[in-house]
Formats: sequence, C-alpha cells, structure tokens
Amino acid sequence: MVALKRGVLSVCVLFCFFTAQALAVIEIQWWHAMGGRLGEKVQEITDGFNAKQSKYKLVQVYKGNYADTMTAGIAAFRSKTQPHIMQVFEVGTATMMAAKGAIYPVYQLMAETGEPFDPNAYLSTVTGYYTNSAGEMLSMPFNSSTPVLYINEEAFQKAGLDVNKPPKTWPEVADYSRKIIKAGYKCGFSTAWISWIQLENLSAWHNVPFGTKSNGFDGLDTEFVMNGPLQVKHIQALADWQKENIFVYGGRRNLGNAKFSSGECGMYTESSAGYAGFAKVAKFKFRTAMLPYWPDQPGAPQNTIIGGASLWVLKGHKAAEYEGVAKFFSYLSSPAVQADWHQFTGYLPITHDAYTMTKGQGFYVENPWMETALKQMTLNKPTNNSRGLRFGNFVQMRDVIYNELEAIFSGKKTAQQGLDEAVATGNNLLRRFENANK
Repeated sequence: MVALKRGVLSVCVLFCFFTAQALAVIEIQWWHAMGGRLGEKVQEITDGFNAKQSKYKLVQVYKGNYADTMTAGIAAFRSKTQPHIMQVFEVGTATMMAAKGAIYPVYQLMAETGEPFDPNAYLSTVTGYYTNSAGEMLSMPFNSSTPVLYINEEAFQKAGLDVNKPPKTWPEVADYSRKIIKAGYKCGFSTAWISWIQLENLSAWHNVPFGTKSNGFDGLDTEFVMNGPLQVKHIQALADWQKENIFVYGGRRNLGNAKFSSGECGMYTESSAGYAGFAKVAKFKFRTAMLPYWPDQPGAPQNTIIGGASLWVLKGHKAAEYEGVAKFFSYLSSPAVQADWHQFTGYLPITHDAYTMTKGQGFYVENPWMETALKQMTLNKPTNNSRGLRFGNFVQMRDVIYNELEAIFSGKKTAQQGLDEAVATGNNLLRRFENANK
C-alpha cells in the first residue's frame, strides 16, 4: 500500500512538472493582414518557428485587410490588449513613428535582447522606408513588393505581339492594347492599387516629387504636389483611354484582379506579390515586365518604390516575451525562410543572402519573370523623389485620391481638377497631422 501511494505521488509529481513546463511556454501574438494563399504561408512560417524551438509559441491572428489590422491594433493598444507584433502597411509608417511610447524600435529590441542583428544584411531599398533619420530600423520589413506589368502571353500571341518585347512606354501600351482588343479581348489593360501604382510609383519611376520635403522624409511640414504636369498627363490619358477600352478601371485596392486572371484584359499592373494569386487561378501563361514610362519625361525610368508592410513591435509586454519576438525576427530573416517566402509569393527577399540563395538555386533561370521587381527596384540609385513616401494621415489620403480618380474616370472632373482638389484636401490632412505631433 505504501509503495502504491509512493507510485501515485511520483506520477503526480511528474504530471505537475510537465504541466508546469507546458505552462512555462511563452506566447507571442502576431496580428497580420495576410489572407488566402498568403495567409497559408504565414501559418507555415509560424509553424516553422514553433517547431524549431520549444520556449516560445507564436500565434498568428488574421485581422482583415491592412486598414482593418491597423485600426484593430490601435484600439487594442488603447485598451491594453495589444499584440506583441503588428503588421502595418507602408502608408502607416509615419503614423507609427509618431506614436511615441507605443512602439519598441526593432534596432533597440535586438540590441537589448542580445539577438545578433546586422542592418546591412537587409536590402537598403527596402529598409530605407522603415528607418529614422539616423538610419536605425524602426520596424522589421516583411512583405515588401513593388508594382510590375503582368502580360497574358496568350493574348499577345493572338494579337500578333512578341511576348519577348513587352511595351516599354505608355504610348506603346496604348498601341498594344488596340491590337489585343482587335484580337477579341474586352480590354487592353487594367490596374490594381491605382493610387500606389498609377500615382505614387508613377512619380518615383519618373523621378518627379509626390510631395515636398523629400516626399515627407525631411519633415512634417510637407505638402502634396502630385498635381504636376506628369501626373495630370498620365491620369488624363487613363481617363481618355477608357473610351476605347484601352484602359478599364477595375476598382479600389486590388478588386479588379479578376480582369486579368479571367482573361478579360491582356495586361495588368499589380504588385509583384500578385504572382502567387495569379498562378493559382489563371488558365493561361503569363509573365512580368517593368512598368511602362513616358519617353518624353527626363530621368525616366528611375526606380520604383515598395509597397506591402512591415512588422512593428508594440510596448507593454514582459522582457521575456520580447526575447521571443527577437528570436522570431531572426528566424524570419534567415535566408531559407526569406528565399521561400520570395519564391512562393513574389514579394521581395528582404536580405542579400536570401536573394543570393535564390539565385544560387537557379530559381531565376527557370522563373526569370520573378526577378523583374528586384531589377526594377535597383535600376538606379534612389533619389529624394524615389526612395519612398512618408506622409501623416496617408491612410485617409488614399481614400481622398480614390474619390478624385473615380470622379475623373466618370467624366465629372478633368484630371487637373481632380488632382488639384486631392492636393488641397490632402494638405489639410497633413496640417492636422503636423499640429497633432508638434
């Protein structure tokens, strides 16, 4: 009987020990905006980190689109229920930088947790967007992309066009579109993310300012100037091309992607990260090419700027938990993880080693169109007009731009009128942000 009691006691002790061990696992919350195929890959990354070690448990939580995720994160911080890591799209960078006391800068996190960290290991064209004036990384780049031109190879062949000679200029896009339509397609080209691609990147690609003060990098007292001759010319051309279906507006964000994947339009401008989605649903072969440019614009083409998002660390958690966050960032930045992420999604690899690994694997030999974004981003050394945007209240500004572009495309306003009004409204938003953060 005594032996039995001792045996039971031993089992209880062991049970309590292992239960305590299980309870000792430190949970890290990661809120993100990656749905669909991208969300599946985020889960795979999460599982990979959790399988690699047993001290921390990373939990990924999908919070809706970029705007929804940022709104949820801000509300959670106010109620002190914030996650450790929050994915924020690039236009929210200025807002996050201004949130004093809310963010734990990545460079500081890595240093204070003792985690090895070399900022020079990351692509400067990516990290430049997320660094302060001293060159210190404030957030961890994650899904960085740039827009490219997608081409339906079948449409080109039917139209008698050479798929190896994609249109380089916007006048060529119009000419190619007319031939594609004549071959039986409903439209020549459409676009996703029209503000990001057809205004923000248009400006960088042609080395003209979108705003003053180096597009907001050099001070909060910046102003929008994206109603200049180039931008007006381009937007008016899009509006005019609608009459022949050379261009068809597909909607806000990437709601028009089906216009390309269904075969309705022969060409489409979309994020390089659209590759995974198109590869899953398109019934035809496609490839990518660099964005077209206006040949009469001096300095074009220059380089495009990134979109996507980075991972921000929020304050308010325990030191031991931040050690886990730092470990995860090291895992996320590892060449194997980044190379796989890049090759699967079309997002840029954020480190030089991941790019080198991808090249060494012969990936670009078999998939040359997946390197277009990198070549485009690094075509020329970035200028003050082409290193990115950093404007306060830019999330709201995107809606202002959408409203004005839709008024232009519906014929209610000329491009000059619409962009002038966008600038006026936008500058009021900038002054509100500046006054709130003095």
